Amino acid sequence: MKITLIRNATLWLEYAGVKFLIDPMLSDAGANPPVPNTENARRNPLVPLPPQWQALGQPDVVIVTHLHPDHWDPAAVHWLDKQIPVFCQPGNEEQITADGFTRVTPIWVAGSVGEIEIIRTAGHHGTGEIGEQMGPVSGFVFQAPGEPVVYLAGDTIWCSEVAEALDKYRPEWTIVNAGGARFTVGDPIIMTAQDVTAVAQHASYTQIVAVHMEAINHCLLTRSELTEHINREGLEGRVHIPADGATVSG
Repeated sequence: MKITLIRNATLWLEYAGVKFLIDPMLSDAGANPPVPNTENARRNPLVPLPPQWQALGQPDVVIVTHLHPDHWDPAAVHWLDKQIPVFCQPGNEEQITADGFTRVTPIWVAGSVGEIEIIRTAGHHGTGEIGEQMGPVSGFVFQAPGEPVVYLAGDTIWCSEVAEALDKYRPEWTIVNAGGARFTVGDPIIMTAQDVTAVAQHASYTQIVAVHMEAINHCLLTRSELTEHINREGLEGRVHIPADGATVSG
């Protein structure tokens, strides 16, 4: 099992012989406007794709957790082969099909690729009215013979649904979106440093990979800040904070 962070929440997961591209945002740096109602006007993405991206080629399967533009963008639609199988949450298949993809499968509960089982999980993309406006989001659990269980939490804060997924599947690896993204009002809409700590404390059996940082203008938690927090909590052996282009293996 290899998890390569491309940028933001865009991941390249090599698992049981299958190459998964997750939440592809492939735009050039600065190609898109800033997220509205945020504290700065920096254009997105804030950083370019890493050079390692050019060597990866087309994936075998694409996973889309939800359709926000930092997880599924026009550049990805343009670049990806339209025959690649795409798995998504229910309700997103019509848009992805309209984008030209011919093998789109919504996962209501579970799907499969060969011996790999892919199970959809729930979460909360924020709290209160903002959380409702952000719409539904999903995570996915990957299971296969001879491979560690991998839990991709998706764009969610720490909540009961995340705790339930951890308790049910007991993943060896958990990927969390930890940029602390927020608007000028309301609470964060993805995990903060405190949320990452909550995951680690709740599930002492899992290794955590923290991504979704330093690429979108409303993601305010930096890698260095998260590293300092994790070190203070004594979790540096269990929380991995990869740079863009870096790979974590398990």
